[in-house]
Amino acid sequence: MKKVRVAIIGQGRSGRDIHGQFFRCTANTKYEVAVVIDKDEFRRERALKEYPGCEVFADYTALYDRKDIDVVVNASYSEMHYPISKDLLQHGLNVLVEKPMGKTYYECLDLIKTAKDNGVMIAAFQQTFVNPFHLGIKEIVASGKIGTPLQYSIQFNGFARRWDWQTVQVKAAGGIYNTGPHPIGLALDYLEFDENIEVAFSKLALGLTSGDSDDYAKVILTAPGKPVVDVEVSSMDAFPEPYVVKVMGTRGTLSATRAGYKLKYIVDGENPERPVVFESLEDANKNPAYCSEKLVAHEEEDQWKVESNLDTTSHTKREENALDKFDPATKNFYDGFYESLVNGAPLAVTPEMSAKVIGVIEAVHSQNPLPVRF
Repeated sequence: MKKVRVAIIGQGRSGRDIHGQFFRCTANTKYEVAVVIDKDEFRRERALKEYPGCEVFADYTALYDRKDIDVVVNASYSEMHYPISKDLLQHGLNVLVEKPMGKTYYECLDLIKTAKDNGVMIAAFQQTFVNPFHLGIKEIVASGKIGTPLQYSIQFNGFARRWDWQTVQVKAAGGIYNTGPHPIGLALDYLEFDENIEVAFSKLALGLTSGDSDDYAKVILTAPGKPVVDVEVSSMDAFPEPYVVKVMGTRGTLSATRAGYKLKYIVDGENPERPVVFESLEDANKNPAYCSEKLVAHEEEDQWKVESNLDTTSHTKREENALDKFDPATKNFYDGFYESLVNGAPLAVTPEMSAKVIGVIEAVHSQNPLPVRF
């Protein structure tokens, strides 16, 4: 089996603790890290130990004209995703760029065009599209148990304060650029990437962060004939659920987290239709009565079958435990990406999908301009 030779730009939280952790684990049999790029000398020296046999450089331009690199993972700062990716594509290199793919919809479309013009591949690392919990939600909804979906509610919330580069607008940062591509991507997928999706309502706010970008976002999306999707990304939720998605349908409700799900629904025929009564209701003693009944309902609760491999501990604790535990979505993504690179299979997460995610984020920012302080 051919091993894909990878160059990683950046050894920060994403480049090392997500991509690098996957490449270092025993579950990875298809990729080898050949080159690591980082401006920091300590990180370069550490990379030599963590990726045996790799080369290290301080500048990504060292990748120019390298014919032995199959793909470059661009895990640079968010505002550099577009210019670095474009430069690499123009030099004939396949690129897997971290989210956000770009700051604007135009930047994303330009990367897609540049890749096509140069006969190479561009893709964005949005593994949530292939996360088992998302795939499970879609399967349950498709089963029809809860009827026709009327509303999806997605919460990626927490209670924390940040003061790093991920809080300032000049770095293409903030909650909706950093975390937002995950739930917004799910929202677009639940709406089947309809061409007529619109941002029906949005609000950005700044609460706890020390920067000038958002740490609260509310986005409501819909399209003609489609459900309403309510997306919330907040750092002000002191009682958060762990990445929860709730789907309300015409026959019941699905509530899901990354760990498992609960279902409550009715079955046609088990609750015969009641005729409409136009007079006030009364009980047997002629007292006013509230219109109520106990529906015959079915309940299910289970864990997602693959979640035994899910490690939700911190990056530091992950390093202490083992490199073999990580979000299975990462492996799902890289397994599919390998098939695309090596065997020409269609991408499960296309750059066009990622571009539309950025289009929504750009629209939300245009509706809620925040003062630039830095």
